[in-house]
Order: sequence, then C-alpha cells, then structure tokens
Amino acid sequence: MTDRGVPAPYLHAEVAVQLGTFDLDVTIDAAVGETVALLGPNGAGKSTLLRCLAGLTPIDRGRIVLNGTVLEDSGAGVRMPPPDRAVGMVFQQHLLFPSMTATENVAFGLRSRGIPKAEARAQANALLALVGLGDRGGHRPHELSGGQSQRVALARALAIDPRMILLDEPLAALDVTTRSDIRRELRTQLDRRPDCVRIVVTHDPVDAFALADRAVVIEQGRVVQHGTLDELARRPRSAYVADLLGVNLYRGAAVGSTAGSTVEAVRPTVELEGGGRFVVPAIQDGEVFVAVRPNAVSVHLRPPDGSARNAWPGRVDALEPVGGRVRIHVAGTPSVVAEVTTDAVAELGLRAGADVWVSVKATEVDTYPA
Repeated sequence: MTDRGVPAPYLHAEVAVQLGTFDLDVTIDAAVGETVALLGPNGAGKSTLLRCLAGLTPIDRGRIVLNGTVLEDSGAGVRMPPPDRAVGMVFQQHLLFPSMTATENVAFGLRSRGIPKAEARAQANALLALVGLGDRGGHRPHELSGGQSQRVALARALAIDPRMILLDEPLAALDVTTRSDIRRELRTQLDRRPDCVRIVVTHDPVDAFALADRAVVIEQGRVVQHGTLDELARRPRSAYVADLLGVNLYRGAAVGSTAGSTVEAVRPTVELEGGGRFVVPAIQDGEVFVAVRPNAVSVHLRPPDGSARNAWPGRVDALEPVGGRVRIHVAGTPSVVAEVTTDAVAELGLRAGADVWVSVKATEVDTYPA
C-alpha cells in the first residue's frame, strides 16, 4: 500500500539511461492484469525501455519494482540478472533458436531453471497446444509460418510463468491477413494471464486498441501523454499522437475568455500559430490546443450557409480511402483533414487540386490548455 492507502502499482519503473547521444528518462506504472501499449515514433525509446525492464540493458539511474520485488535500483546497487526477473519477452523477429524444434524452443527457459527434460517437454507441448500448435512441436522455425513462429515465441515467454510479459512489435513481421488472426489470438492468450502485467510496443493504433487497456506515448525519450486510446484521441498533446489517431491538432492563443461572462454574444476565439482562427464555445485565455475530428469537418464547393462559425477556403491536396469513407487533405489556413462518405466525394466531384470550402461548427471544436 502507498502512504495514501492506495494499492501500490504491480509495476513501478523509473528508467533513465544514456545510449550515445540518446537519453531515455521515463516513469511508468502498471496494474496487475493490465496491458499497456507503448506508442511513439521510431527512435523514441520504446524498445530500449523494454530491454531495461527485461534486464538486457542496465539503467544508469532509477528503480524497477515488480510485484514488490526490486529488480533494479541504481542508488542501492541492486541489479537482478535477466533470468531471475520472471519476465517473458517476445521480440519483433521472434528470435527462435533455429536448430531447435518448437517444443525445444518453448522448453528452453524451463530447462535453464533446472526442470527435468521430460517435464519441461511436457509443459512445452501443453503450451503449444494452448496456442493452437499442438501438432507442430517437432517442427523447426524454418518449417513454420510467420504466425506460427509468433505463437511459439509467445508460448516460450509464457513457459517461465512470468510476472511481466514484454512484447516488442509482436505483429510487425506478419502479413495483413495473418496479423488480424494472430491479433485476436494474442489478446486471448494475454487475457488468460490476469496474474501478470503486459507491456506491448507497437506503431499500429489498431493493435493498441485491440490489445491494450491503456497507452503510454513516448517521444524523444520522454513520456508525453498517457491514458486510454479514446482519451488520447479526444485530447492529443503532440503532432505524432494526432496523426496516429487521425485527429486535426492545432496550437494557438485563446482570446475573448467567457470565464464569468453572462453575455451570450461573446464569441471566444483561438488565433492559431501559422495563421487561421477558430471560434469556440468557451475557453480561458492563454495558450491552448485545438482538436477537431475529421468527421466534424464539412466540405463544400462554395462558401457555406448555415450555423457553422468556422469556414475557410482551401484546395484538395489528396484523397485517401479509409474503409467505406474518404479522408480529404485540404491545404488552407489552416490545413485540415476531413472525412466524408464515398457518395459525398462523387456528388461533389472532388479530386486533387479542386478548390473547396471547409467548415466546422464551434461546438465540434475541442480546446484544452497547452
């Protein structure tokens, strides 16, 4: 328990490490049974963090505590070796031992802990059956598909009865069809282990939505945002998060505060960096973020009539099909991405280079402190 009587997190990690010119300094907590997605651009430090948690990369400063056990504490000179950490790790390329069968790969961790060969093989075969590979135990990695190799790697990580499972881009090496199937299987297997914490590195928001309860966003070695994917999408705090989740994000200065005002005619406005402005429902003065969902942006061939407080001209840069809808990238002041139906695209005759007007109702603009 903490000093406030709140249960301590199952995982508490303060990780600071310098690798050449790259500096990672993050703190993350996770509850037992929770799956946390680590999101961020390439080079942000996500895989480095996993390696630190696993003990493969020593930390320079900080402390890692798992289920009440100190795995590493730079101040106290404590550093538990990787095999003793009860941590299972699934690498992006799976890294199965090529000369070993699937059964032998899964049994490897058990054998290294002193479990007799016959017992280790029996447990390994049981795990392979659990992940749907009961008939592949005698196959070597080159005889397995990408999806099958991923399942073997997961079974190997589970074999040691881990208190924490680390997955580094576990689906990135799979083709689109296999990825969808394995994503569902992976979620099923993770849900079967409510007694541990799971950390998943991914670049794909679909993977994060499907696998994780919560996301932590790392950029340039620092945590910039955390929360559920819905919370991140509602109020992104960086261009990376906004682009990843498909939200228009701007920054600007709010003027005309309605704090304490009873005058309905007051229309608070955000003057955007780079030009443009948004009329918003209500706001405090100061620096703010402005978030607008693409499906809240309307596209017109001429200046729109109606109640939209925000309207401006632009030119279509590109059209991007997304499922049954189309994302329209419009260059203007500001530039914006709209999402409309395929029927609307056809009706308006939209194409790259077309001159258009866009509009957004003030009630569809979300503002929050920067």
